[in-house]
Amino acid sequence: MSLTPQQMDHAMDTHFRFEAADDIEGVLSTLTGDVIHDVVGSPTGPTRGPDGARGFYQQLFADLADGETRCLRRWYGENVLVDESLWRGRAVGRPFGMEGGNRPLSFRLLHLVEFNDDGLISRENVWVDFPAIVQQLTAR
Repeated sequence: MSLTPQQMDHAMDTHFRFEAADDIEGVLSTLTGDVIHDVVGSPTGPTRGPDGARGFYQQLFADLADGETRCLRRWYGENVLVDESLWRGRAVGRPFGMEGGNRPLSFRLLHLVEFNDDGLISRENVWVDFPAIVQQLTAR
């Protein structure tokens, strides 16, 4: 059975709310047991299962704070959602290996998400606007 766009919106928005609250267990609860989590370009490469994604979120929440994700546009397919968003917050740690210095940071994200019939995320591919991050965190 295919999810409706509204059901996919609800699932994705719930995932983003847990991320904004730095709630690792909440984020992981939105994933299937065999989820493929792939932040494209990450040194770890794709991971499998919630425990594989856990390390990414632990590091992310240590490096970024006060995050807010605003949806810019979404496209829908059969149990597939493509989400273009803007993230805004502060770089408090060493996001993506760069000194954050508690500076404001914003960048675009592109998520390609597959859902199972229960509305859980079975695959999450994320592309991050790294040039925007580098420009902001290396500016003097």
